Amino acid sequence: MDNSLSYQLLADAVLLLHFGVVVFVVAGLAAIVIGNLRGLRWVNSLWFRLAHLAAIGVVVVQSLLGKLCPLTGLELWLRERAGESAYTTSFIEYWVQRVLFYEAPSWVFTLSYTIFGLLVVAAWWRYPPRMRSHHRKASAA
Repeated sequence: MDNSLSYQLLADAVLLLHFGVVVFVVAGLAAIVIGNLRGLRWVNSLWFRLAHLAAIGVVVVQSLLGKLCPLTGLELWLRERAGESAYTTSFIEYWVQRVLFYEAPSWVFTLSYTIFGLLVVAAWWRYPPRMRSHHRKASAA
């Protein structure tokens, strides 16, 4: 396989991973709120909630520090190695980037991420995560 094609495929994979993280963060908050309103216990799993909080926490901190997302940096590096110019995109890259990236001043994104992070913290407080209970009722013999 051509090296540039390998780098392009890896860059597309990173872009899809990035898209998955965005979906997890956004849909995760919706799942927490809706799931609690519907009595779904899995939405309060400690591991799910910690992963969700960590994901948005990383986004908020890197935004406040003015840093580029590590996944974006990795994707750009891979695309450079593939020899891609700014105008050459794959099908996956074209469509996922249209969904993920918008043109706006950086403060708009920082504010948006921070507000979303605060909503996640509010959901944590309103619907606290639960440790899975390992206690089972003893059966009558």
